[in-house]
Amino acid sequence: MKKNNFKVWALIVAGFAFFYNASCSKAKQDSSDENAKVTLKPEDVVKRGKYLVTTMGCNDCHSPKKMGANGPEIIPELMLSGFPADRPIVKFVDPMIKQGFGMFYPDLTAAAGPWGVSFAGNLTPDETGIGNWTEEQFKKAITEGKFKGVDGERMLLPPMPWTNYTILTNEDIYAIFMYLKNIKPVRNVVPPPIPPDKM
Repeated sequence: MKKNNFKVWALIVAGFAFFYNASCSKAKQDSSDENAKVTLKPEDVVKRGKYLVTTMGCNDCHSPKKMGANGPEIIPELMLSGFPADRPIVKFVDPMIKQGFGMFYPDLTAAAGPWGVSFAGNLTPDETGIGNWTEEQFKKAITEGKFKGVDGERMLLPPMPWTNYTILTNEDIYAIFMYLKNIKPVRNVVPPPIPPDKM
């Protein structure tokens, strides 16, 4: 009987130890996430941000492109500047849109669908882009889908996949934000979205 009691107590102690270590590890992870801004070198933060922007496909929609030998190629001087303001806006009259289908401009900087026409935003550090944004605004935009990261504003429109980014860590958001703040600013006022009835 004493042996069985000993086994039960040993299991209870082991269980407490496991949960205590797990909670300490989680607290340590959360703490390291918050301290990442302090511990990483600025150039490493920017490198990480560039890596994330590249692998998350931000250039796919936010960078104007021209046709090259291997298909669409980013126009370097317009990288991440969004839909070019001087580009004509085409009328979308395809009946497929009314059936729920979406269509893209050839370089993917604008899309049309049941939501209307949406234009990829300017992510450069110019004042027409995110130049005046705070990190908190950027975080709210990318993880909560709020236009310009402001409560009370409209939601970001398709095809912006902000729901994919809700689990980004604070460290990743900071790295992305710092990278975007360090690229070449491009003055480009992206047009507002067009509602479905005005397409």
